[in-house]
Amino acid sequence: MTADGHVNDPEALRAEIVRTRAALGETVEALAAKADVKARAKAATDRTVHRAAAGLHERRTQLVLAAGATLLVGAVIALIVRGARHR
Repeated sequence: MTADGHVNDPEALRAEIVRTRAALGETVEALAAKADVKARAKAATDRTVHRAAAGLHERRTQLVLAAGATLLVGAVIALIVRGARHR
């Protein structure tokens, strides 16, 4: 390295160029991903659909459990009424 901060070694200079190109490539990819509005909108839509489907599944499960409990209570009441009539 010279007094003004420049590298004299060609191999070191090549290595620095490779690192700089890699960093620049990553930066360009990140900027391109942010600029891809269509892909970002699709990803947001996919997340929303997934959350909605999960919520729907949970509501269905609650409904099935409530219906089952209602049937069970109805069956118990029917047995009690039937037993009271046969006495």
